[in-house]
Amino acid sequence: MSTWNDHVTAALLGTQRRPAPPVPASDEPAPRPTEQPEGQSGERFADEAGRLLDQAALLTVQRRAGLQPGQVRLSQAGAGHPAAGQIGVDLAEARQPAAGQAGVVDGPALIAPAPAEDVPAASEVAAGRLARILRGEQIRVLPEWLEAAAANGLRVPARLLPELLEKGRSDRMLRPAIVRAAGRRGVWLALQNTDWAYLVGAGDDPGGGPDVWETGTRNQRVAHLIRLRGNDPAAAREALRETWAKEPAPDRAAFLATFEHGLSADDEDFLEEALEDRGKDVRQLASDLLAWLPGSAYGQRMAVRARQCVRPEVRTVRARKQTWVVVEAPHSHDEDMARDGVPFHPTGSFAPAGKAGGPVGARAGWLREILARTPLTTWTELFGLPPMEIVCLPIADAIDSDARGARDVHIGWARAALRQRDAEWARALLKGGVVVDEPEALADLLAILPATERDAAAAGLIRWVEGNPDLLRVLERIPGPWAGELADAVVATLASAAERSSQRYEHTLTQLCRLADQRLVPEAGPRLDALAQRLATEAGVTAGTAARVVGSGTVATRALHELTETLRFRHEMLKELSA
Repeated sequence: MSTWNDHVTAALLGTQRRPAPPVPASDEPAPRPTEQPEGQSGERFADEAGRLLDQAALLTVQRRAGLQPGQVRLSQAGAGHPAAGQIGVDLAEARQPAAGQAGVVDGPALIAPAPAEDVPAASEVAAGRLARILRGEQIRVLPEWLEAAAANGLRVPARLLPELLEKGRSDRMLRPAIVRAAGRRGVWLALQNTDWAYLVGAGDDPGGGPDVWETGTRNQRVAHLIRLRGNDPAAAREALRETWAKEPAPDRAAFLATFEHGLSADDEDFLEEALEDRGKDVRQLASDLLAWLPGSAYGQRMAVRARQCVRPEVRTVRARKQTWVVVEAPHSHDEDMARDGVPFHPTGSFAPAGKAGGPVGARAGWLREILARTPLTTWTELFGLPPMEIVCLPIADAIDSDARGARDVHIGWARAALRQRDAEWARALLKGGVVVDEPEALADLLAILPATERDAAAAGLIRWVEGNPDLLRVLERIPGPWAGELADAVVATLASAAERSSQRYEHTLTQLCRLADQRLVPEAGPRLDALAQRLATEAGVTAGTAARVVGSGTVATRALHELTETLRFRHEMLKELSA
């Protein structure tokens, strides 16, 4: 038995039963320890335990220092990933296997060294700020630091990668930004630690080599399909078809979602088959994809249903003929509707119906779903009018004059415009002043507009809902950066809320500041700082130091001060990354 094994046995049995063996001074086998006489004192046993641990520590150092590398081979972690680089077998003075021991490796497998980076690291100043963020200072700006670094062609310095990857381990929302800024060293590190494996295959490169579709994780296989859909959608579709029946439902849904990349008429047959899938999420995804596909048979089926619910009718009002939109919600639900993604209880059908009171109801929910999945060209062809004129037409219910048909139609059209990314319809719905009870639906349409129109449209929407409880929900749906006319509207809204002393407006201001600190452009900081100082003066606060203002100011002063501090921090951060 070896000396090390003797020590392991003594540790397992306890030094009362097996005293610590002596450590030999040479390579000769250690003599078998003699049994200790009975009647040892407790101190003797304690000394034996301490000696055992000391000797084990010494032997550990000996074992590590005395290891000689065997034939060099890359560990599995990194060997198959492109980021591992080209590693030769002569990286070290490797001992060859002895005669008659072909293929036997005497030493441990070597880890592939990290590959060379192809982009520079952020400056020391920027890295210092990142270190402060990782320690908790303004932690909410971490995604912006990573995105700004990637946009400026920079990566996270290697020394900060372990702490950053650990953050991503617990925060899934942070992972896409980490992927873009971690560099090749980040992927290499992730290959060595299973806790950070989320980084492998999370970007454009799935890793795992050419066999990733057969052997990779779900995330790697999804990344493989996304990349393949960008280059050869037909090959991606056929690869999925071959394994489709064997995949579990969650994987089928994840793989089918990749069809949004390079979606074309060639995918229609596969998606129609997926409408019959056993998995509910798979069927829903298939119906959503088909609704995006122009000219599909699915769109034609939905258009037939929609025309049965919504039709034009010429009426005479005050001796003038006028085109009306007449609405009649579906009276029943059938299996064909369910197959095409219209559930018996659509999302929101039990929700309050706004100012009209009462729940939305199943029939209204079916109508909204049908309209949301109907090609918008259906209406321009049916009415012979452009979208702006269609949304301004008067709407009446075919049966109940007090029904909420107009609201349901406009919400259905808004969802369809969002789904089909139709800027002309989005512009018409925003400018037409419709869906007044659903400003959140209008806020979602802002993302469809061209960038040159977005800020002005968003500013108009904010001014429209200012003072309304929906204001916060609308702003939550407007992504940053808030600049130009939109920034002016947000600053004006903040000033209006800050100058009102009621508890309701104090809560609104606090929530507004929390949204604005990440989305408002830092250039708006001086205006808000001046507003905070003015409010502090009016409240009788001596603005000697920031700490005094925060400690003794009003709720509005404290909220605005914290906002300006964050904007100042972001301004300096972005300046460092763009230098």
